[in-house]
Amino acid sequence: MTLRNALNMKLKWKFWVSRFKMKNRNYFCYSNRVLGKDFNNQNQDVDFETAIEMTGTSGRILSIETLCLTNLLQKGYGRFHYFLLVVCGFVSTSEEMDVVSMSFILPSAQCDLKLNTYTKGWLNSIIFIGMMSGAYIWGSVADSLGRKKVLILISVMTGICILASGFSQSYSLFMFFRFLNGAALGGSGPVIWSYFAEFQPKKKRGSMLSFMAAFWTLGNLFVAGLAWIVIPSGIGYESPDFKLNSWRIYLLICSLPSFLVAMLLCFLPESPKFLLSRGEHDKAIEVFRHIYVMNTGSDASSYPVRTLEVAKKAIELKFNEEYASKNSCSGMLGDVMRNGKQLFTSPILKFTVISIVINFSFHIGYYGLMMWFPELFNRFNEYSQAHPGQPATICGVTEYVVNSGVNSENSATCSEKIAGSVFLESLITVAAAIPSNIFAVLGIDRLGRKFFLVFSTFTSGMCAIGLYFVHSSTTNLVVSAVFSSAISCGNAALDCLITEVFPTNLRATGVAVSMIAARLGGIIGNIVIATLLDLYCPAPTFIIAFLLIGGGLLCLFLPNTTRAPLA
Repeated sequence: MTLRNALNMKLKWKFWVSRFKMKNRNYFCYSNRVLGKDFNNQNQDVDFETAIEMTGTSGRILSIETLCLTNLLQKGYGRFHYFLLVVCGFVSTSEEMDVVSMSFILPSAQCDLKLNTYTKGWLNSIIFIGMMSGAYIWGSVADSLGRKKVLILISVMTGICILASGFSQSYSLFMFFRFLNGAALGGSGPVIWSYFAEFQPKKKRGSMLSFMAAFWTLGNLFVAGLAWIVIPSGIGYESPDFKLNSWRIYLLICSLPSFLVAMLLCFLPESPKFLLSRGEHDKAIEVFRHIYVMNTGSDASSYPVRTLEVAKKAIELKFNEEYASKNSCSGMLGDVMRNGKQLFTSPILKFTVISIVINFSFHIGYYGLMMWFPELFNRFNEYSQAHPGQPATICGVTEYVVNSGVNSENSATCSEKIAGSVFLESLITVAAAIPSNIFAVLGIDRLGRKFFLVFSTFTSGMCAIGLYFVHSSTTNLVVSAVFSSAISCGNAALDCLITEVFPTNLRATGVAVSMIAARLGGIIGNIVIATLLDLYCPAPTFIIAFLLIGGGLLCLFLPNTTRAPLA
């Protein structure tokens, strides 16, 4: 490169930098008004949202170009938030694995546990009954004692219960440990969503919550792929008194993520939003400093925030006698009762009721159909082997399997062998949710939570109706995959909306109550399908379609939380 070319490039660079400065002068003046005129002044007094954003901003701004990159690229994000996403995402992955794993076990365990369609429905539902019983308690305890402690305890309990169910040798004992597993899992959903949301800047919260929802799909993929590898392999040990066959080994492997996330959670701090709601201002500032150091690599002392505006009243009030008793058992129980009462008192009552109805109707469809897809694939496979090339509807296939199939009541034998194609079709159905999750991550902060939820419930409702009209295993797979894709997208939007609509001091409890409704929907969905699929086949798909579409439209009555600060 010649000297002349070098000088020309330098002049062009100065020209474009000067133009950039002039074009963005107003923006930077606005940034200085919001974040404080002097970043080297260590006594900034800001609100919670600004404090979160400043955890990704170096306290010593060297130039206007540096300030530009800081505001446009970092905006309160860095290594800490991505580590938080991974850990919280794996908590969701672990939860989904525990719930959905049963759907892959049913075809293989039907001989071992002597199952019919009715008992399969209850086996699918028992974990939701446990989740209902545990959700409210765990949510209220998390609003009283903290998110992190509760999440670690839940993860350890979940892992132990899955291990115990894998070693259970009878249907009743297996059901018992699945119930306890559900009771532990009941708090995982509401607490992890509250915990994760309370670290997010408002402009990124929707996309990052959608990103975390995508970990549910990862859990579905992992559990389906693992089932495909382990269950048909026939590995295991059997004796007259004890069985450890392939589907039990599959369960034992599914317990490992619970113990892993319990260890990872130990490296994360408590939610600063929760700490502020309890009046613990100094601890909240320490959490912000920890995030700041991890995001920027700077020294903690250079974090420019010293006082948070939202905490002033809490500082003035200090610790009264009521707060001093929070760590006692009676104080915690009092919190549980007070939180429940506030949820059902105006103005929160409207949000609570709508959240309950939406979650109930949505999860009747989500769990009601998704957990039965492997069973339906297995029934189509069994029918096609007996009637190669002959078309049949789901109802026709079900009638054959129930009355004349290998494992029907009229059959003298029982086969545990499941074709590998059943697990492959399940894997394809789950993988179909990946594009819709990416779409949700990219668009939920632009198009809004309500758009995605209404679009999802309408599309998945139409797919539920379409299942009644399929005539082959291929069309059944296509419609099931579209259903999985559409409803997964809506699941992300629903989780965002419900998490954001409740105030901080009631968030975990409010989400927990909504999750109770979701689990009730899962129970009813599974039992209704198990009962009506064999007795009156057309009913389940049309009932699910009506509930999905109607429930989705109710979200229009909730406030718009897109890019709004958390209450």
